[in-house]
Amino acid sequence: MDAPDLAALSFEDALKRLEAIVQRLESGEASLEDSIKLYTDGQELKKHCEAKLQSATMRIEAIQQNDAGEAVSTRPFDAPGVS
Repeated sequence: MDAPDLAALSFEDALKRLEAIVQRLESGEASLEDSIKLYTDGQELKKHCEAKLQSATMRIEAIQQNDAGEAVSTRPFDAPGVS
């Protein structure tokens, strides 16, 4: 997967592609070479999704900091069940 193509993907589209890769790998129908390519593409999609989530987390933190439209303090995002 080319970096420009990957960068243009939304989180949702990247996740759909990643899920399709996982299903294909789990099916056992891919050849060894295809499996290696799928795995590599999956790793890149995983990194992309993680970066999108990190970006969203940072925006959530900024929203929490700006209740009155001003930066009041900094506070890390702390979602229940996330470590």
